[in-house]
Amino acid sequence: MREHNWTRREFLQGVTGATAFAATEQTKRRGARRMLPKPTPQQLAWQEAELSMFLHFGVNTFTDREWGDGTEDPRIFNPEKLSARQWVQTAKEAGFKFVILTAKHHDGFCLWQSKYTEHSVKNSPWKDGKGDVVREFTEACHEAKLKVGLYLSPWDRHERTYGDSPAYNQHYVNQLTELLTEYGEVSEVWFDGANGEGPNGKRQEYDWQAFYGTIRKHQPKALIAISGPDIRWVGNEDGFAHETEWSVQNPDATIHAGQTEKIWWPAECDVSIRPGWFWHEREDAQVKSLAHLMDIYYRSVGRNSVLLLNVPPNRQGLLADPDVARLKEFRKTVLDSFEHDYAQGKPAFAANSLRGHGAGNVTDGRPNTFWSAIEEEIQPTLEIDLRVPTKFNTLLTQEYVAEGQCVEQYRLEALTESGWQTLVNGTTIGRKKLDRFEAATATKVRLTILKSLAPPQIQRLGLFQTPKVG
Repeated sequence: MREHNWTRREFLQGVTGATAFAATEQTKRRGARRMLPKPTPQQLAWQEAELSMFLHFGVNTFTDREWGDGTEDPRIFNPEKLSARQWVQTAKEAGFKFVILTAKHHDGFCLWQSKYTEHSVKNSPWKDGKGDVVREFTEACHEAKLKVGLYLSPWDRHERTYGDSPAYNQHYVNQLTELLTEYGEVSEVWFDGANGEGPNGKRQEYDWQAFYGTIRKHQPKALIAISGPDIRWVGNEDGFAHETEWSVQNPDATIHAGQTEKIWWPAECDVSIRPGWFWHEREDAQVKSLAHLMDIYYRSVGRNSVLLLNVPPNRQGLLADPDVARLKEFRKTVLDSFEHDYAQGKPAFAANSLRGHGAGNVTDGRPNTFWSAIEEEIQPTLEIDLRVPTKFNTLLTQEYVAEGQCVEQYRLEALTESGWQTLVNGTTIGRKKLDRFEAATATKVRLTILKSLAPPQIQRLGLFQTPKVG
């Protein structure tokens, strides 16, 4: 799935039609603001959560493989100390709001008591075949008030009907229905597009619209991710978003059948805390460094995206000690880095602000206010008086994305002893943008929106002196 970077003309053609170009710039911008794609309440809450945790767990954990082939003996699955509460509590303490479990990976082994296959926990020695990992996981999430996510691999290397498209699609819908009707509220269903040859040598054609319809029927508020219409894959498994990252995208013909207008389809950055996605003992010493995780944070959450960090349980059914320790360090570093906003509460000024949306809204610390210039102001500028010389090395900016994303280009300048100096030349902002630079000491800063698809709505500008890690 590709990134889309548009000129203002291309965007306006998509949202207002060709007649917009006969109008004035002001009229075009007003029309664009009205027609900007906007997130659903669920998409907005997901973006505001910023951090999701992935839990890759299954027979691969016991075979020391990344991809199983479906021939595994269920008797190898026996996580004797399994504690979903430990997983969820660790996630919560580390600041994660969504947690996603691999209910079934490509090997077809099901972590619940599915009545549509024997390749599941019911034929394992764990809890004498009576256990249900999905149930323990969902109950732990609900108790901790974290959002439940479930991954159900479309590719199933065990199921004999895979490759007989109508038969397997019904099998998949049956299993999906079990997960969506027996475990309470599900907030996210995660699909990838994995698709291999079936046991009969046939290639499976997935009925995506049937899968989406099943989710909308049983969990209408659930987000459908990656091979789904609500959340898209950023395009790599390194955890990095693009420097220019739009939540507004062209629809995908397969996923968004029949849609032609641009849509709100934000990016998710997935990456594992280890080299592999499943737990391997040899990788206990290869957990990503704190510096690496922080760089991922800045280049995912700090680039208008959500970070999905995989932390795999081990054979005991617990998150391993090295992973837990690193997550604690990660959480502390994030909190310490953004504890003191030097801009908050400081006076802010802008000419020609829209009534009720003055410059002071960017430093008031409230989540539902924003600064916006009048429509005639093509390159609006906002200035913050820091009152005393202040040292900082990180800029945080946010658009009020409940009303859409529109900033294409911006600049931050600082008033230093040498006069006004440019610190940042940026492109998109979106839900959150974090810009790092060499520390500057200044008494004032100035944000200029150089180019935008519509009159920008800036929710926050923050200045921080973040520590160097590693």
